[in-house]
Amino acid sequence: MIQKKLTQLQIDAYIVPTSDDHNSEYISDYYKTRAFLTGFTGSAGTLLITPKKAYLWVDGRYHIQAAKQIDGKNITLMKQGLPTVLSLEQYLSSTLKANSVIAFDGKVMATSFVNSLKKKNPGFVIQSDKDLISDLWKDRPSLPFSFLYRLEEFFSGKSYQDKLLAIRQKMKEYHANTHILSSLEDQAWLYNLRANDIPHTPVFLAFTIITQEECHLFIDPKKIDTIVEKYLKENEIILHNYEEFYTYLSTIKNNQILINLNKANYAIYSLIASSNTLIQQEDPSLLMKSIKNDREIENTVLAHVKDGVAFTKLMYYVKKNISKKSTLSELSVTKLLQEYRQKQDGFVDISFDTICAYKDHGAMMHYSATEDSNYRLEPNDFLLIDSGGHYLEGTTDITRTLALGEITDIQKLHFTTVLKSVIALSEAIFLRGVKGINLDILARGPIWKQFIDYKCGTGHGVGHLLSVHEAPNGFRWQIVPERNDSHEFIPGMITTNEPGIYLENKYGIRIENEMICVPKGKSEFGEFLGFETITYAPIDLDAIDVNLLNQEEKNWLNQYHNKVYLLLSPYLDEEEQEWLKQYTREI
Repeated sequence: MIQKKLTQLQIDAYIVPTSDDHNSEYISDYYKTRAFLTGFTGSAGTLLITPKKAYLWVDGRYHIQAAKQIDGKNITLMKQGLPTVLSLEQYLSSTLKANSVIAFDGKVMATSFVNSLKKKNPGFVIQSDKDLISDLWKDRPSLPFSFLYRLEEFFSGKSYQDKLLAIRQKMKEYHANTHILSSLEDQAWLYNLRANDIPHTPVFLAFTIITQEECHLFIDPKKIDTIVEKYLKENEIILHNYEEFYTYLSTIKNNQILINLNKANYAIYSLIASSNTLIQQEDPSLLMKSIKNDREIENTVLAHVKDGVAFTKLMYYVKKNISKKSTLSELSVTKLLQEYRQKQDGFVDISFDTICAYKDHGAMMHYSATEDSNYRLEPNDFLLIDSGGHYLEGTTDITRTLALGEITDIQKLHFTTVLKSVIALSEAIFLRGVKGINLDILARGPIWKQFIDYKCGTGHGVGHLLSVHEAPNGFRWQIVPERNDSHEFIPGMITTNEPGIYLENKYGIRIENEMICVPKGKSEFGEFLGFETITYAPIDLDAIDVNLLNQEEKNWLNQYHNKVYLLLSPYLDEEEQEWLKQYTREI
């Protein structure tokens, strides 16, 4: 039906991204138009529809999953990142004529992408006001609704006023008198407010406009109770309806506007570009929120102890109860892990949909078990569990791969190789100024020696009761501009360390810890930094070939496991303690 519409409207290409008005990584059901049209449920991907064909771009995390979910739907899978596969922009530039009409809904399209496309193809006719989905999607979910709540300074470590002052100082440095803030995570961080408008990401749909004198918040007022309303008034935050934002933008003239065009949608750009001077920079809050303050770090460690207790209880239960007659399954383990987390004080939510993947399901990096795909667990092979929690103290992201019984020598080799990769990156010492692209080889090196690679980054930044994926820090062997994870490491940044091996139709192995960047020392050669691991849970000794570890690696693992036992054992019952002692024993 949509292709007939393109023919009627004389549109040559229609783009459907995975996004909302704020260019969020994770989106509410209302915005999942790409999933509605394709059946592909992954968190990232872009659909291109022409009058006769359709193409879906996905990155390496989703190559396997997308191929299965779009099978038989006349959609060509474009495996983004492979050397022979053109990017969306390259494809449009190489296949469409100069006067071709390209359409999309400008409210969900990143300005940076559109401007790049226009610059390279000035003959393209851009139609940015075309929402062709709403009429087709008869049972479309409504916009999300959740109440805001305060994150007290005891947890945030810094007041709204202090954060606003820092942002205004950066505005002065950029000679900007206005700042438009679209990012949901950055607004939640600024106001020390949280909500639940996006599943497992405690944010709220809003826009913010900051001047040197005022701060305007555009939000559905029904989401604000009397407590939050009082807080907003005390801080002189001016409230507007969410729907009034675009109208308000049209009144801004002759200003110097600080704006991040990677986050601001094209509809925003269209309203302000011609009548104002735009200062294109990252949102100042992006870097500010990535560098955790002392209170956030202290609290995050507490969150990881709680989360480690939950996961260790789950690991103990699975190891104890796995058998040929066991009724354990991917879904039942997922449910049980969430129950263990919910019993922890300060638990808010899981931080993303749990990946509980047995056998060949583990090869799909972002597998999600369903009633149709749900494997029953047996006493053999690998079970990969990637999960996390939001607590008032912070956010966690942990992966462990468990041997459920006998595994092969090659499986032990691969597991131990991944462990060697984790240890190598954990032990890194580096000069200040180093970025993740400089360090990624430490993690990939042992895996590359097996002539194996994983089609994703090695790690990402983690928010503080915000998105589990947070820019601008990360580990990656080549820069991927849209991921924005190539900033130099600064003490206080929290980053995951999660190399893996994924063999299609066989199994997947990933070990993931969070690490905080910390000072290591100074010399005449400069300031040296390193990492401190802050995830606490056993790494399965049953899956390790000890003969493949050198003494330094054994020492790291023994010290890590000793810390795990000391931190977690006080919160376990006697039987669990005895089990943990065995699974954190020295090797």
